[in-house]
Amino acid sequence: MSQQDLPQASGTSPTKASLDKDLRKIGTVEEASRSLAMRLAAPAFALIFLVVAGLLAASQFGGHGSIAVLIGAAIIGGYMAMNIGANDVANNVGPAVGARALTMTGALIIAAVFECAGALIAGGDVVSTISKGIIDAKQVASGQVFIWAMMAALLASAVWVNLATWLGAPVSTTHAVVGGVLGAGVAAAGISAVNWPTMGAIAASWVISPLLGGVIAAMFLAFIKTFIIYQDDKIAQATKWVPLLIAIMAGCFTAYLAMKGLKHLVKISLPMASGIGFIVFLVSWAALMPVIARQAEGLENRNQSLRKLFHWPLIFSAALLSFAHGANDVANAIGPLAAIIHGLNADGAVATKVGVPFWVMMIGGIGISLGLFLYGPRLIRMVGEKITKMNPMRAYCVALSAAITVIVASALGLPVSSTHIAVGAVFGVGFFREYYTTHSKRRRAYVKAHARAASDDDDGPVASDELIRRKLVRRSHFTVIIVAWLITVPAAAALSAAIFFVLNLAS
Repeated sequence: MSQQDLPQASGTSPTKASLDKDLRKIGTVEEASRSLAMRLAAPAFALIFLVVAGLLAASQFGGHGSIAVLIGAAIIGGYMAMNIGANDVANNVGPAVGARALTMTGALIIAAVFECAGALIAGGDVVSTISKGIIDAKQVASGQVFIWAMMAALLASAVWVNLATWLGAPVSTTHAVVGGVLGAGVAAAGISAVNWPTMGAIAASWVISPLLGGVIAAMFLAFIKTFIIYQDDKIAQATKWVPLLIAIMAGCFTAYLAMKGLKHLVKISLPMASGIGFIVFLVSWAALMPVIARQAEGLENRNQSLRKLFHWPLIFSAALLSFAHGANDVANAIGPLAAIIHGLNADGAVATKVGVPFWVMMIGGIGISLGLFLYGPRLIRMVGEKITKMNPMRAYCVALSAAITVIVASALGLPVSSTHIAVGAVFGVGFFREYYTTHSKRRRAYVKAHARAASDDDDGPVASDELIRRKLVRRSHFTVIIVAWLITVPAAAALSAAIFFVLNLAS
């Protein structure tokens, strides 16, 4: 029998099969074209924003002869703001996205709105231009040299954060700016201009921030595992403890927002912020007990049910962290820019603190939000999904750790990095899971007695006869991030010094 005589399977003719194949090829080409268009759209939108920032600066021209410098500074400031949005903001919403409390789109919208609101509402009208006083501005030879130093610091820190984002490493933008100012300051005024005690404190924060964040996050996760997850009646225990845990979050975030998010609008001392936070804690605890009891009614006695109780607190925490971050870290983009504008308008006068025009604040706030939308998803996935697996309870521990660590560090007078805290908390949660999974007698006994609960546990069952050292933190990401943290200041400093020499020679 010839091939032509064979019946066609499912009634499909050779002509139709060929047509379907051609249509699939066309569909593949169209999909590839859309993907390419999306990749090209991000740099196109970024370029449009930078052009608008330059035009906005040109419209503010006050009659001095350095309009090109002003436009260039505004463009670099906008570039830095976008890099802050692409890198730094991931720490605020990444855990919530990894825990599936927020979709990527929802996280981008919430973070963009609250980052911009924090920058514009509470970003402050005065910023420190020498980044925590690491350089004595009085030792800079002239106003022109000072302007080139600030320009070099801004460009170097932006380039370094851009590189770190491309490598998939969340770094401290504050440390990048510190490194940029340090390198340009040494190049402009010599090594004697550096305030080394301040630099020592900043270096100490590389260790203090992630350790504090990791330890506090691990402590809360240990509490949740011990008193809720590995209990026979999870729902009853959740009804008892979840209101307390969420009330602690409400109180801590109130104190955190009062100290960090609103500090430019109203001066609130640490004792006052703590008192306000304690009142909010008590009120929230009383109000949440009946609410959580109603939510818990009818829930199955499994971990999946517990996650629903932490859903809304995670969304609120992402919003509040974004607001506080926008209020604080917008200065990393606009501080050097404001210093350059002051130097141009004041005929080269050097100042350690300067006023910030509203149009400059707009460049910072909108730039952060735009950078988040265009380039933020990669780092959000890194923090929320790729370092260690998140669920709502773990993401709660990370978010709460960020607020508590800042409050504790402020009480002790320790400089800390919000990026290092958040990522350190993620590492802390992951490493604690490794330890608890293989060493906890309570967990092993529970898993042995509750087979269904074991299958519902993200960490999986543990063999009774042997302890398996499970790697619940990806070591490759851990290594890349730690190395990026260690070299941020020296890398930004070296790059800034090189840029300063080029600018100074060109002028």
